[in-house]
Amino acid sequence: MDNSPTALFENYDEDFKQLLASLKGKLEGDVKQLKGEQRKAALKKVSEELDEAEEIVAQMEVELPSMPVSIRQTYQGRLATSKQGLEKVKKTLRDVRSENQRNELLAGPGGFPNSDDPYTDDPSAYSARTRLLQGTETLADGSRRLDNAHRIALETEDVGGEILRNLRGQREQIEHTRDTLVQADSSIDRAAGTLKKMIYKMYQQKFLSAGIIAVLVILILIVLYSKLFR
Repeated sequence: MDNSPTALFENYDEDFKQLLASLKGKLEGDVKQLKGEQRKAALKKVSEELDEAEEIVAQMEVELPSMPVSIRQTYQGRLATSKQGLEKVKKTLRDVRSENQRNELLAGPGGFPNSDDPYTDDPSAYSARTRLLQGTETLADGSRRLDNAHRIALETEDVGGEILRNLRGQREQIEHTRDTLVQADSSIDRAAGTLKKMIYKMYQQKFLSAGIIAVLVILILIVLYSKLFR
């Protein structure tokens, strides 16, 4: 079994795509056809599967730093696409829950008007319906604000992650440059040592040559002296 970061990422990505398709199918079809407790149970199941999808995305993100730099950017793009798909499903789930809560409030028992009698002339019923609708709008507005805040947080996280990856790449370049400089310094030291040895041998040769010449001159003088004063 291949346990390399790219292979693990591919496996997580395949599982995520299957789970995301299942979630979309449930939210766009199955959940909308259900009512009451069955719908609540279906939404709870979707929420649990959504948590599982988030865990898969987190595992995909963990594998990114271990990938070679040459292919990391491609997988970063795929991870960003997966996050966007996950956010769309989250928004759909929030919309369905908001709609479900609104329907329950409008159709609830205990002094509130039932949806079977939308044209009642009771002022108190009309006022209650108005307050419910206003409360629902307030909740929807709050949900939109939370969505925007969450989106900004994700964008900030992506920017921070990109900065960290760039810093990591720069650190690797600096370390590589430092290693190169250390090797160059070592080579210079060896070259300096070799040069010193060559200079020392050159002086040795000079002294030896001077000594030989001096001995030859002395011998020549001795020979001349013996020839002239014999």
